[in-house]
Amino acid sequence: MKNNLFHSGLLTMGAIAALLAGCARTPVEPPPAIPRIAQCEELTGLPLVDGTVEAATSVTAGATVTPDKGAIGLPAPAAFCRVQVRLTPTPASSIRVEVWLPEAAAWNGKLLGAGNGGFGSNMMVPSLLMRGGVARGYASVGSDMGHHAKSDVDATWAQGQPERIRDYGWRANHLAAATAKRVIAAYYDSRLSASYFHGCSDGGRQALMEASRFPDDYDAILAGAPAMPWARLATAKAMNDRAVFGRPGGAIPNAKLPLLQKAALARCDADDGVVDGVIDDPRRCAFDPGVLTCRQGDAADCLTAAQVQSARALYRGPHDGQGRPFFPGFMPGAEATPGAWDLWLTGPGAQQGRFATEFYRYFVHGNPQWTTADFNLETDYPLAQAIQADITPGGPDLGRFFAAGGKLILYHGYGDAAIPPQNTVNFYRDVLEASGAKAAGSVRLFMAPGMSHCLAGPGPNVFDGLAALDQWRQGGPAPDRIVATKYDNDMFGYLGLPAKPLRTRPLCAYPQVARWTGSGSTDDATNFICTDPQQP
Repeated sequence: MKNNLFHSGLLTMGAIAALLAGCARTPVEPPPAIPRIAQCEELTGLPLVDGTVEAATSVTAGATVTPDKGAIGLPAPAAFCRVQVRLTPTPASSIRVEVWLPEAAAWNGKLLGAGNGGFGSNMMVPSLLMRGGVARGYASVGSDMGHHAKSDVDATWAQGQPERIRDYGWRANHLAAATAKRVIAAYYDSRLSASYFHGCSDGGRQALMEASRFPDDYDAILAGAPAMPWARLATAKAMNDRAVFGRPGGAIPNAKLPLLQKAALARCDADDGVVDGVIDDPRRCAFDPGVLTCRQGDAADCLTAAQVQSARALYRGPHDGQGRPFFPGFMPGAEATPGAWDLWLTGPGAQQGRFATEFYRYFVHGNPQWTTADFNLETDYPLAQAIQADITPGGPDLGRFFAAGGKLILYHGYGDAAIPPQNTVNFYRDVLEASGAKAAGSVRLFMAPGMSHCLAGPGPNVFDGLAALDQWRQGGPAPDRIVATKYDNDMFGYLGLPAKPLRTRPLCAYPQVARWTGSGSTDDATNFICTDPQQP
């Protein structure tokens, strides 16, 4: 499985008064003894502390597996037992969980937990990770986060539903881990040897929630582009939306995005010694979109003064009323990539505004009529802060997780237009500072040049983070280099379907960067070394 993710993803809410309850482990009764079960179908009806197994079905290799009604199905990469569970830890809860169990001879003895995207609401995103996990012999588990919605950008389910918010924020994944372990114990003769969790975007937030609140659930965690802290991130999205659409003429037509990308690449692409359409570290690129200012009026080959102002605001990141930085900005060099700025920042119905609107409507104000035009930082943000306890990890101190031997790999694409990559860099630094001596040997960060939100983009973006995590947790050295591939179809490459590799490049453990040795193809990772960014 090529372990990174795709989607349009983010997060939810909680009440400050419930912080202690939210941080505490869900009370678990001593489980009844479970007899070993030889046949998949016999798992149906298996009693669980918070629910029951509704169905257990044998799936043959190649059979189409549809994770949600009406969703696109994919062929099963191997035979497995599909266990479908309904959990009801509170009267208001209804959490759908699936556990996929490879045949006993194929099971590697390990569990893979899979995260979601956006506000959750379906099994599509986790099923992609679970599919790859089963292909490699992992028992895999995922959930719908305890609610059903029209899409992962729909938060109507949250209004007036504090228990569903807790399910989404932390309870669904925690109980899914316990459920998977119970089912595994009932199905296999051998014991579980290791458990891992992988998620990107909101799944990255979920991964860090597990590490922070429930350090015993998983032995090691792979967290991509974590969408956190949620209240501040959602507020930054509202501010970005106003920066682009809140001033006359400020919207940047998608047809003009290639102007920004071409100018940024002209300014900085060659700085790493290789001209390849990717800026290695765009944080070091001193690009000013003012070079594209129209000399008079408006035209297709330039930006108006208002459009330049919008672009500068997006690169800079939002600031508060006193001019202080509020959240990081976005990076230059991949603006015209399909699914980047056009989807998230500048296009009609841009996702930045949609996520901010849904969050403030249904988590903060309980007002379906609220729009970002109503946004006021001084009054709205304090309300958002007061309700985020159940949806944001408790800070960068992961000392309990590391003390238990936990390993953490963070990753983020520099071309991400959904969540600013500097946010993850800042979090990594905070973890090292807050988590004690064990942190240095327990966490690694990999930044991916030219990678979009969790997948795709002009840079190599399909890589096997799970293998690196497994080798590290099993006693190998901390990973310092992971090879990523750029395909002609990145989604196909990610899913293991036929796709043509175009380029490979090492991702280096931060703060190191990849540098060409000066000989051999610049499309071959073997011709690059990881080195200090100050070195040529």
